[in-house]
Amino acid sequence: MRPLVVQLTTDDQEKVAAALTVAMTAAASGATVTLWLSGPATMFAVPGKQPAYDLDYAPDLETALASVSQVHVCSQCAARRGLTAGHLRPGADIAGAATLVEALLGDDTQGLIY
Repeated sequence: MRPLVVQLTTDDQEKVAAALTVAMTAAASGATVTLWLSGPATMFAVPGKQPAYDLDYAPDLETALASVSQVHVCSQCAARRGLTAGHLRPGADIAGAATLVEALLGDDTQGLIY
């Protein structure tokens, strides 16, 4: 199964639910899933500072984040919000555009942006 990169760029609850549902489903199917958080979605990686996310029938945020292989936070987005690695949930890291491009250009990788 080919790798999947899901980039979440918003805190719109419907789009967040869609991105997390796809990421979790792909991970459960055996895909290697990398979740990239940028823009307002950056804050989903910061415990206690997550945007509002309370939507009927939507996946649980903690379960979804734990189900993917990697969670990366956009380095520029983190810097704009004064975030360092110490602010992030365990397992999440801060990464730059070069890392995202490398992941997207990997053999057989599928990328989705929400």
